[in-house]
Amino acid sequence: MATLSVGEPQEMEVDRRGESEESGDDETKRKSLNGEVDSLQAPSTVPEESPVDMDTITLDPDEEDVDLVHCRIGKIEGLEVLRKAKKKSFVKQIKILKLDVSFNLLRKIEGLDCLTKIKKLFLLHNKITSIANLDQMTSLQMLELGSNRIRVIENLDSLTTLESLFLGTNKISQLQNLDGLHNLMVLSIQSNRITKLEGLQNLVNLRELYLSHNGIEVIEGLENNKKLTTLDIAANRIKKIENISHLTQLKEFWMNDNQIDNWADLDELKNAKGLETVYLERNPLQKDPQYRRKIMLALPSVRQIDATFIRF
Repeated sequence: MATLSVGEPQEMEVDRRGESEESGDDETKRKSLNGEVDSLQAPSTVPEESPVDMDTITLDPDEEDVDLVHCRIGKIEGLEVLRKAKKKSFVKQIKILKLDVSFNLLRKIEGLDCLTKIKKLFLLHNKITSIANLDQMTSLQMLELGSNRIRVIENLDSLTTLESLFLGTNKISQLQNLDGLHNLMVLSIQSNRITKLEGLQNLVNLRELYLSHNGIEVIEGLENNKKLTTLDIAANRIKKIENISHLTQLKEFWMNDNQIDNWADLDELKNAKGLETVYLERNPLQKDPQYRRKIMLALPSVRQIDATFIRF
């Protein structure tokens, strides 16, 4: 989260971690966040872009970080060229450690069989409908699949080294098939169709959980996620803060845009002695004239309420 000046209210961005911070086109994301859209511009009638053939793209055989953002790629193929070393001999594995094919026209995850050593894969803003063909990526640490058309979390069992998984802005309706991801520390599944908190019991190393902009009604199913430091369940349908008193390592708690109306609910956060930031705005509680004061009294460790730091 960006650093804020003390006492200076700032406009809050609820969907903070819908996408990983490393991927994609910075200018495109900046315009999207700032709302830089020409209101007078007529609706686009430009036909859908035609994908380009990867044969037209030059790949450096010695490159470890391959950036193919905004190349209008419709199908990943031809990565075998990266097997060639300088002496025109062949090596056993391709050296790519990071591949970014964000903002393209991909409909399937394919053509990546040779990437057995890859650590970071970015497939943000494509047209991918299913998670598949990743079994060989046994060293993968980060997977970014945000802003696609995925409906089911599946085929991740072999990714036992995965530490960060980004699935924001898809069409996922259920948290499932995550049991094998024992090393996962960051899970972002914002702006989907989740209605129930479940399927996280094996993610015992999870530190950051982002679930804003879904349809969740009850906080539950977090009994084994005791290492959580960030919990984002903003913009859901939650009426009560409950079942999180065991999350003693929490530092960030984002619960804005829900239906919380009982000050006693804050007792659930009292065991988190290092809690620094709480977002509760746009809940019924905010109508209380003593809103900020009551949060400070209930949670004395907090240094930031909503988008404003506390003055001392």
